[in-house]
Amino acid sequence: MIKTALISVFDKSGIVEMAEQLSDLGVKIISTGGTEKTLKQSGLDVINISDVTGFPECLDGRVKTLHPKIHAGILAMRDNKEHMEQLEKLNVDTIDMIIVNLYPFKQTISKEHVELEDAIENIDIGGPTMLRAAAKNYKDVVVIVDPQDYRKVLDEIKENGDVSEKTKFYLAFKVFNHTAAYDALISSYLKEQAGIEGYTDSVTITFEKVQDLRYGENPHQSAAFYKEPIAVKGSLPSAIQLHGKELSFNNINDANAAVECLKEFEDIACVAVKHANPCGVGVGDTAYSAYIKAYECDPVSIFGGIIAINDIVDKAAADEINKIFVEIVIAPDYTGEALEILKSKKNIRVMKLEDIKKKNTKSLDYKKVNGGLLIQNSDNGKINELKVVTNRKPTNEELKDLNFAWKVVKHLRSNAIALAKSGMTIGLGPGQTNRIWAAENAIRQAGEKTFGCVLASDAFFPFPDVVEAAAAAGITAIIQPGGSLKDDESIELCNKHNIAMVFTGMRHFKH
Repeated sequence: MIKTALISVFDKSGIVEMAEQLSDLGVKIISTGGTEKTLKQSGLDVINISDVTGFPECLDGRVKTLHPKIHAGILAMRDNKEHMEQLEKLNVDTIDMIIVNLYPFKQTISKEHVELEDAIENIDIGGPTMLRAAAKNYKDVVVIVDPQDYRKVLDEIKENGDVSEKTKFYLAFKVFNHTAAYDALISSYLKEQAGIEGYTDSVTITFEKVQDLRYGENPHQSAAFYKEPIAVKGSLPSAIQLHGKELSFNNINDANAAVECLKEFEDIACVAVKHANPCGVGVGDTAYSAYIKAYECDPVSIFGGIIAINDIVDKAAADEINKIFVEIVIAPDYTGEALEILKSKKNIRVMKLEDIKKKNTKSLDYKKVNGGLLIQNSDNGKINELKVVTNRKPTNEELKDLNFAWKVVKHLRSNAIALAKSGMTIGLGPGQTNRIWAAENAIRQAGEKTFGCVLASDAFFPFPDVVEAAAAAGITAIIQPGGSLKDDESIELCNKHNIAMVFTGMRHFKH
């Protein structure tokens, strides 16, 4: 039976109605600060926290509920005779319900130019302490941290006179889930403010659910989509869906791959992705010309793929895109005509991502393994200097294409080879267990287009076989990290076939 409730909330949505109905049920209400004021203004009879503790609120409200008369009333086990005798001896009343939500730490640090002092002041201390105490003693105390649960609790009280132990346990879980996320966000923020680099002895990360998904990679797998608590500009969770059905697990994964590859380019660019691998990339003077280049690399694989463009999609681009079936188009914006053209197809998802070019240079890359987690800095490495290792230097046009191909190969699954010419990919070989197979696949895809093109490799050549294949295909320039024990053999073969080759001193494995 609930006789006394302590209510102290920052988010006051629905709290007046909740308190009114509790009061109608004969529940005595204790409250603090702004919550007390709100409830009293609504005509409710509310007991001030200081009248319970016998101690005034102090230190600008920093200390209100941190008192034995509050926490003993929460933590006392009702079926423990000694506990109840101690309460009587100490003149402490039990508190049967805690309704608390916390200072808006996330909202505070989400503001631009927030001062550290403001962030610190919005770290709640008393709230989490009461919540955790009540959740620990869930069998005797109903604890509510989420306003969405007010109705559920009220319905149970009205129907059964109390809240079921099952519901109490569920509410206790929600508390510890909430406070863990709250503390993880504080820890992450303070680490950043302190300038702490490297990898700490333990790591706690938190994400917020965006939506449940129909299924995962396959229909027999369940799935959900989560986002970082603080919005990351230019990231997929910040995109607005303008048209089409819900995104799937694979849609989200593939769209992220397309957007991340797109961020490599300052020029107008288009990236087509299929199964998380780019299948066509092009740069041009317009969204239309960039799309045509991406399409022409692989007109087969692009069907049912993801299209990401870093410029406004106009009518010309939309008309071309609509000639085939694609799952998603994502761009910073669309003209009115383009949007109507794309919307004419029922199943296409049209996404708007305003800051699509913005890079997050401080992001971390997480890879889950069974029983563990791998964490690394995101691959934001830039070439300091290209080292020409052959007799022939690349021409200016070749150098431009080499840099273009290098940006693309970084986003292909390893082992990876990318062929490019005139600002477009013409053949891509991702995800092979050896490098020569990746090269052969890319060359096979490009066909006769290989003559005069360039080749990029995400890692060094362990053997000169890739150079042999490149020479046979008429490839004229190569970019690769270098560092193999057999570099000299590859260089010698390049010189023999008048192929220019440059070393980056950096590899881009992507597993």
